[in-house]
Amino acid sequence: MAFFLTSISHAVPTLQFSTTCFHGELCSLSSSSSSSSSSFMGARLASFPSTFPGKSSSFRKGLVVYSKRISGLEEAIRIRRERELRTSTASQRRPPLRRGKVSQRLPVPDHIPKPPYAGTKILPEISKEYQIHDAEGILKMRAACELAAQVLDHAGTLVRPSVTTNEIDKVVHQMIIDAGAYPSPLGYGGFPKSVCTSVNECMCHGIPDSRQLQDGDIINIDVTVYLNGYHGDTSKTFFCGNVSDAMKRLVKVTEECLHKGIAVCKDGALYRKIGKRISEHAEKFGYGVVDRFVGHGVGNVFHSEPLIFHHRNDKPGFMVEGQTFTIEPILTLGSTECITWEDNWTTLTADGSPAAQFEHTILITKTGAEILTKA
Repeated sequence: MAFFLTSISHAVPTLQFSTTCFHGELCSLSSSSSSSSSSFMGARLASFPSTFPGKSSSFRKGLVVYSKRISGLEEAIRIRRERELRTSTASQRRPPLRRGKVSQRLPVPDHIPKPPYAGTKILPEISKEYQIHDAEGILKMRAACELAAQVLDHAGTLVRPSVTTNEIDKVVHQMIIDAGAYPSPLGYGGFPKSVCTSVNECMCHGIPDSRQLQDGDIINIDVTVYLNGYHGDTSKTFFCGNVSDAMKRLVKVTEECLHKGIAVCKDGALYRKIGKRISEHAEKFGYGVVDRFVGHGVGNVFHSEPLIFHHRNDKPGFMVEGQTFTIEPILTLGSTECITWEDNWTTLTADGSPAAQFEHTILITKTGAEILTKA
């Protein structure tokens, strides 16, 4: 379950302008002296000005012009991506997502241990304590994550046209409590359901309701369980019926981004390498990487430091053996800007374009990372 950032101050501290120049090269103008958190990628410039209004000569001296040759493959991918986006927009018949009826929260038997937040609607603060485990803790994390993976796989089998997300919630809820665990989203900051179901343009935190899934939908199902005092957190985007090629490719690349991010993880690795690797792969296909939602430490606490940024960033710090956290990139076919419904949870792309997400909980080892939520 991704954590929402209310402000962004961690973007790469450079100012960049890009334009297509002669001989199929990509020319960029950058300044290392800028402290702005904004970046301007793909801006078309007719020419490079020799001066900037209001800027001193010291600013001009800090400017560097560099170029990078675009390969034929990269150019072909860019053209295909632009064509897909135009086609998707022109042929879109799917109505925008609308909230259905949300039923009452489901009960949890008294004998099942509950996390501390379960009895309050207050959203817990992010814990500053990193989740680093001893041998016993790792065993319990594996058990919680294995259950989460099993529940997610079963939930995926329910995805088909006419099924409601509320029906998926009921099955997930029952499977979790039958295993003696608690559905972690239930009651977290007042969240009313046991699973997050995010359909089409919903980036994340969709609340299950009476809406029926339609042929051609995509749906992310985000499962977290609390078992023996430990949380296991995972999500996956599923196809409902006949899905367009453009959406299939978005889902495929999003899953690839997750695994490329995991591949850089090991004891001593810098957290920022995750966002760099994910962004590099997403950009090859022209997809946006959402920066408002991040991965997080997970273990005894549902959400803790470190926050894992999926886009390029300059976050300090490095990974430690025995540590657990989630990586959960969200990619979009269009804008990465978002809007949130009045329920304060359901978050959609601002332009209505589809979004996809995948998530794993991982354990850092000396030589790499173990995926704890692998089915």
